Amino acid sequence: MVLDVDSTLIEDEVIELLADAAGSRDLVAAITERAMHGELDFEQSLRERVATLEGLPADVVEEVRARITVTRGVPELIAAVHEAGGRIATVSGGFHEVLDPLAEQLGLDYWRANRLEVADGRLTGRVHGGVIDAAAKASTLIEWADDCGVPLERTVAVGDGANDLPMMAVCGLSVGFDAKPPVRDVADILIDVRDLSQLLPVLGLRS
Repeated sequence: MVLDVDSTLIEDEVIELLADAAGSRDLVAAITERAMHGELDFEQSLRERVATLEGLPADVVEEVRARITVTRGVPELIAAVHEAGGRIATVSGGFHEVLDPLAEQLGLDYWRANRLEVADGRLTGRVHGGVIDAAAKASTLIEWADDCGVPLERTVAVGDGANDLPMMAVCGLSVGFDAKPPVRDVADILIDVRDLSQLLPVLGLRS
């Protein structure tokens, strides 16, 4: 099972929490909303949003990490998937600097995200390395399924926005979680209650 992070695994949009510190929250939130509805190219929108963070001290990520709220039902979902012998992972258009400690704490099996470029202890306003966009989410799900020896028809993808669509197209079961219109149109299952343990009966992991 591969989950999106922002507004899925967690209740927050990390880029918006970072933008709070930069005074660019309204601009960043508007770009995020358009990207999640499929109105903007994700990579372009990410680079535009990250550019507004230029000059922030790198330790701002620690403050943001402390503000994150894990979505209800996540620990129960992870425990149930593991108990059934499955693997559970996240792939994010967000940032490793925030995701790494959270993923370790939750006991996820795999995770992947973007990295913020830092120079002289400050954010440069750029992403370091390649961008985790919609295509990268799909290829990551395929890579991890292969690594686990799980056929794609037995994979599950959970997300809410347009950049989750390619990942949903290659998996066996796609789940729209409190999803935006593009996802609502194609997901196999929609969960509108913000509680990921709602997935357990669907997967036969709870009656």
